[in-house]
Amino acid sequence: MNEIPGSATALLAGVLLGALFFGGLLWTVHQGIASRHVALIFLGSLLLRIGVVLAGFYFVSGGDWQRLLLCLLGFILARLVVMRLSKIRAVQALEGHHAP
Repeated sequence: MNEIPGSATALLAGVLLGALFFGGLLWTVHQGIASRHVALIFLGSLLLRIGVVLAGFYFVSGGDWQRLLLCLLGFILARLVVMRLSKIRAVQALEGHHAP
C-alpha cells in the first residue's frame, strides 16, 4: 500500500521538474532574444536547469529504478504540456499581429 503514494509522489515530482526545466527554457529564450549576452544567459540557464533536474531525479528515485522511471514519465508529460501551451501562445501572438 505504500507503493501508491510513493509512485504518485515520483510522478508529481517529475512533472514539477519538467515544468521547471522547460518553463525555464522558455523564459531563457525570451530573455536571450533581448539580451546582449545571449551565450552567457543560455549557458548559465542550461547548467542551472540540468543541475536542478539531475539532483531532483537523484533524490526522487532514492535508488529505485521504478521511481526514477515514473519521475521521467512526469518530466516528459510536463514537456508535452509546455510545448502545447507555448504553441497556443505563439498562435495567439501571430493572430494578434495579423488581425485587421
